[in-house]
Amino acid sequence: MSDAWVAGAVDAGSGEAGPVRPLVAASWRRSVRARVSLEGAARVELDEEELAAYRDGHPLSAAMPVIRELMGTYATDGEHLLAVCDSAGRMLWVEGHPGTLRKARAMNFVAGARWSESAAGTNAPGTAIAVDRPVQVVAAEHFRRPVRAWTCAAAPLHDPLSGRVIGAVDITGGDRLAHPHSLGFVQAVARAAESQLALLGPPERPGGIRLSALGRDEAVLSLAGRRVRLSRRHSEILVLLAHRPEGVGGEELLTLLYEDESVTPVTLRAELSRLRALLGPDVLRSRPYRLAGVVDADFATVDRRLASGAVSAAAGEYAGPLLPASLAPGVVRLRERLADRLRAALVDRGDPGLLADWAYSAWGEEDVVVWRALCSAVPSPQLPPVRARLDSLEAELTAGATGSQRTGAHPRR
Repeated sequence: MSDAWVAGAVDAGSGEAGPVRPLVAASWRRSVRARVSLEGAARVELDEEELAAYRDGHPLSAAMPVIRELMGTYATDGEHLLAVCDSAGRMLWVEGHPGTLRKARAMNFVAGARWSESAAGTNAPGTAIAVDRPVQVVAAEHFRRPVRAWTCAAAPLHDPLSGRVIGAVDITGGDRLAHPHSLGFVQAVARAAESQLALLGPPERPGGIRLSALGRDEAVLSLAGRRVRLSRRHSEILVLLAHRPEGVGGEELLTLLYEDESVTPVTLRAELSRLRALLGPDVLRSRPYRLAGVVDADFATVDRRLASGAVSAAAGEYAGPLLPASLAPGVVRLRERLADRLRAALVDRGDPGLLADWAYSAWGEEDVVVWRALCSAVPSPQLPPVRARLDSLEAELTAGATGSQRTGAHPRR
């Protein structure tokens, strides 16, 4: 069914996809936009030595005993596979029935392979990470032809403190998994794994404030044992104040927040009053506006990692652009500055794994600079699919620039 859709039998622009579930149709569209081929297998990026070192240091290694206890016997007895991947869709563990493991190798469903949606098309673990919700993908709902004999269900795994996605847990097998119980099962396993991580993780600092604003339009604030999802405007205010711990005057904050110069200080004071009621008077102070106590902001952590030269750590902490939908001038400048610094550091480092994480992300799928760097960095056996992606991207950019010039518009950069 996806062949016909990709060929144009279904109008992607209309949003109509016949009997296809909306979640699957949306995933197919993202797969097409990411230039995923209908044929081929996932790319294996980590050899045994690299994989062992990477997963030993990954936070999900602490959850594996619980995941194996809950899923191991079920997977082996049912001729299924249990799999756990990182937030970039790289498989860290693939275990289960020996015969099923052998069959899965034909499509590179193996540890060390990248199964993100942007790299391998619609599949349960990759799509669960992309949409941050549990997902079941049945047979022909998979984007790539070689995967359509399989059925899988996966749920994202979150860091218990920040709430950001750090991976996914998946059950993969045949038609017997095409049942709603499979989805409920992996959801329960994911919740148990997250609970285990919370028990083993460091406690929150008393009086500490944690702000997570990367890769999300609405920031999450962890404060005094509670987590608060903020509105978009409150998210912008807290990002700006976290960036300026010394405080910001009212007039300056107004210019940092609003594109429209006609917005009055009364509007800003009303927003700050609502935010103070939400957080408490001891957290948000005035004259100048500032946050009390130490704020642990995820975007500031990435900035510190870059400043110290820890590029790999910075890339690992980067969950996406800072408040990506925000148009607040001050946030836009922070977002672009951080992304530009990290991109430049990745290109300069030339590490194929780090470059691939960026290139196959939602924010990097059209970043021609990074795709060119990745082409120069990957080993020869892995080059053909990367080269094909880059050629396709450059052709589209050239065509777009030519079309813009014909109509007198500025060429796309």
